[in-house]
Amino acid sequence: MNNQSPSKESAHLVRHFGTLQATALNMSNMIGIGPFITIPLLMSAMGGPQAMLGWLIAVIIVIPDGMIWSELGAAMPGSGGSYLYLREGFQRETFGRLMAFLFIWQFILSGPLEIASGYIGFASYAGYLWRDLPSYAPQIIVVLVGSVNIILLYRQITYIGKITVSLWIGTLITTGAVIVTGAIYFNPKIAFDFPPNAFNFSTGFLFGLGAAARVGVYDYLGYYDICYLGDEVKNPGRTIPRSIIISVIAVALIYIAINFSIIGVVPWRDFVPAETKKPLSDFVVSIMMERIYGTKIATILTLMILWTAFGSVFALLLGYSRIPFAAARDGYFFKVFASLHPKHNFPHVSLLVIGVISIFCSFFPLDAVIAVLIATRIIVQFIGQIFAVTMLRKYQPHHERQYRIWLYPIPNLIALLGWIFIFVTSGREVIIFSGGVLILGIVCFLIWSRQSARWPFQTAQAKPGPI
Repeated sequence: MNNQSPSKESAHLVRHFGTLQATALNMSNMIGIGPFITIPLLMSAMGGPQAMLGWLIAVIIVIPDGMIWSELGAAMPGSGGSYLYLREGFQRETFGRLMAFLFIWQFILSGPLEIASGYIGFASYAGYLWRDLPSYAPQIIVVLVGSVNIILLYRQITYIGKITVSLWIGTLITTGAVIVTGAIYFNPKIAFDFPPNAFNFSTGFLFGLGAAARVGVYDYLGYYDICYLGDEVKNPGRTIPRSIIISVIAVALIYIAINFSIIGVVPWRDFVPAETKKPLSDFVVSIMMERIYGTKIATILTLMILWTAFGSVFALLLGYSRIPFAAARDGYFFKVFASLHPKHNFPHVSLLVIGVISIFCSFFPLDAVIAVLIATRIIVQFIGQIFAVTMLRKYQPHHERQYRIWLYPIPNLIALLGWIFIFVTSGREVIIFSGGVLILGIVCFLIWSRQSARWPFQTAQAKPGPI
């Protein structure tokens, strides 16, 4: 690998995150609001509890993909995560430049969309507490929550580690309450109330399974969040793989328990089909607790869910604000994004930009937000990293790797097939849109490269400059 000496800015980043903080960051991001707001989307995908098969597909994809992230993160710990892996894996002065550019290009859309989904979920559950709010209230709520999130992150990383653990504890308490309640009051007749022809294998079933798997993958997103803060991780060769593997396994078990807890108490027919949207589909877990314990306990649980939702968007914005910073620091993005706060040493410009765009994206429907953010990431980021780790092994066989993918290359092949399946079942509109975003990114890259006389229009190797 062509190692560069650390810049003055990167030398000031504090390596503070250990395994506990890293796992807390990942799990806070992964659990978040996801399972509480997507269960109606999951059930709607296949019209019944057979949609839980989507969780199985998601787990089969996420576990091997987590191994890929672990090897890359342990070998190349640095701010930016995928940006760094793609740049080095595809050769930084040739196709690596293209892949790094395309990752940042799609990330400017997909990153804020993921954060926005958390804001949307927060506003949905806030609707349980204030039923009579006007129709424009959710927009006001997301603006307020997004602003508070930016303010809390506008400080030094040492304080953020403590906040992350606190939010994580709240997340575990919330999910624990839902799981325990579901275990006590679980009714298998409600949970396994399959509709007629539930397992009638057809093209429709296949696309429904793809939609359910897409929702499942969305809820797992974040198992790699610590990779974006590689410059701020203690002993990254051990901390990053451990935190990813622990997070994936723990959250997989938690998600299965949460979803069965919900559909084992609240009949899925009460919030499906989605085309006849009912208010309780916005806060189905609150309705679950209300039916068992009454309004007061449901209100307390709703407040805990709001805490969990905020923990998720907090972790997301923290990690994602480091990506444009890392790219700009190395000359692959606008130079202003490489700025560190003069007093507290964190990427304040990147934080503000990603935070504001996330608030704007919160004004779109949740299902559209999820579909677009997953599809736009698959080709460049997820599939790109599968090839990146393979090429790094081939061209840099002697590079130190404290973690290696178990049973390589079988996990890579499983992850590749899984991502292709989700992408091709995303729907024509989403595929066309995400493909259009990719093509437009390539065109912009070529224009920029021609203007700056760099690859593929010039073979001379020179240090890249800011866009």
